[in-house]
Amino acid sequence: MFHKLLRPGLELRQMEERDAPTVLEAIDRDRADLRKWLVWVDRSTSLEDTLAFIRAQAEKNTATGELAAGIWVDQRFAGTVGTHAIDRLNSKVEIGYWLGTPFRGQGIMTDACRAVVAYSFRELELHRVEIHCAAGNQASRAIPARLGFTHEATLKEAQLLYDTYHDLEIWRMLRKDFRD
Repeated sequence: MFHKLLRPGLELRQMEERDAPTVLEAIDRDRADLRKWLVWVDRSTSLEDTLAFIRAQAEKNTATGELAAGIWVDQRFAGTVGTHAIDRLNSKVEIGYWLGTPFRGQGIMTDACRAVVAYSFRELELHRVEIHCAAGNQASRAIPARLGFTHEATLKEAQLLYDTYHDLEIWRMLRKDFRD
């Protein structure tokens, strides 16, 4: 089971069923803010929804190495970071993340994403890591920029969020460019 201490008081660990109430509480607390950029928010409204997500991610972790890690700050749940859409044929993966409002602006997500990038290159032995984010989401797009990703493309109106199309930025890092 994935677990990584990033710095004192900051750890990542694969989410477990026992985390579901805490995860749902964090989503509920920041639902309006998260909904601005994340389409899954309206499909995660109950404890059963959250449990189903955690169970599905555990199965994917066992089968493919896909990761859904909770971010814990001083033992408090702060958000999630993980991989999805592992493409073994092309040796690439996409990273996704969200962070609760009380934890933003502290470098937490940058450190968490750095750890998942390292996991993707070292443990999963992939060649390419991508981060996709809405062009208007300044906080989210700052993460790959800080980590040294290359902005590869902006896809016009490629992401539909609640009846509004947004431009979607594609950022990438290749294994040869990764510096831990």
